[in-house]
Amino acid sequence: MSSQPNITATEEKVNWTRLILMLVGLSLFVLVYFSPPWPDAVDPMGKHFQLSQEGKGALAVFLIAGTWWVFEVVPIGVTSLLIGVLQALFLIRPASQAFKDFMDPSVMFIFASIVVGLVFTKTGLTRRMAYKMLNIVGERTSMIYLGCFLVTAALTHIMAHTAVAATLYPLLMTIYALYGEEDKPSKFGKGLFMGMAYVAGAGSIVTLLGAARAAVAIGFYNEIVGKEISFFGLSYYMFPVGWIMVFLLWGFFMVFFKPEKRVIPGLRERAKNLNAQLGPLSSKEILAGLIVFAMIAAMSLRSFIPALQPIDKSAIILISTVLFFVLRILDINDLESIPWNIILLFGGAMSIGFCLWQTGAAQWLAINWLA
Repeated sequence: MSSQPNITATEEKVNWTRLILMLVGLSLFVLVYFSPPWPDAVDPMGKHFQLSQEGKGALAVFLIAGTWWVFEVVPIGVTSLLIGVLQALFLIRPASQAFKDFMDPSVMFIFASIVVGLVFTKTGLTRRMAYKMLNIVGERTSMIYLGCFLVTAALTHIMAHTAVAATLYPLLMTIYALYGEEDKPSKFGKGLFMGMAYVAGAGSIVTLLGAARAAVAIGFYNEIVGKEISFFGLSYYMFPVGWIMVFLLWGFFMVFFKPEKRVIPGLRERAKNLNAQLGPLSSKEILAGLIVFAMIAAMSLRSFIPALQPIDKSAIILISTVLFFVLRILDINDLESIPWNIILLFGGAMSIGFCLWQTGAAQWLAINWLA
């Protein structure tokens, strides 16, 4: 006699908040897309701008995507895919346009910049730089603040600020453990970690490698205005702004989160030991550094060498990605560990951005807001 195992069915608890927010996004899409024609926008010169059905559709997609992105009812990359799907299903834009934006050169630039951060983390170059910094600044907490902030800002010039934060987090944990207050909150701990986050944002505006938003914004600007902003051109204007913000943040945290202790005894010796454990520069570290700085130099020289100007900066930075795998600095496991969810996010952002512009919805909104 055979007996079947006693299978107990367990119902998964319904997340009503998530369900309601999903329905809110869907409702906004339906209400806007299927609503009657909206009144024309009228500019100060009296010119009328009609909002087409495709324009309403673009606004509807923007509302559902914005709702789902903000409340993360599904992974942000999945919401991005929905942007392309809705454009194609409701004939807002052809699928060939809606999905092509997911592989826009700006999105590929973001992908390559994330790979650069991955290389610096894997090879240990970021740790090596951080330990050298601690050895230089010494044991005074005010200078440790400054040193950590300077390294954070400098690293965001060559890798994504989120990757910098993830890489420096273990180092800051080591510093805070030596501070001797790990069992309770302290002003130094708050200032160290909050400061690193704010400084990463400030430093990331200096170059295109620091934050994806700059590459996306330049992509939109180039598509709409027809003028490209070079790698060097962006840094020329943003360098003083970013670094002034870094030093202002140091002053802010020294005032409002002044460390309880003036020094951290033994920190310099600890940094020396950690740096010694890394050993001499490896061949992979040297290769990675040479590739990255050669890539930055090539993108910068596009402003001065006419022969390089026709070459898109995304192609130049993607050469570094190819070389990392050709030279076996990275492998297939590293490729699979790349946060594709984030890359899809920016692909969706490019798609909805171009959709709003090409359907006239962005112009219609702008004129109404100005009025």
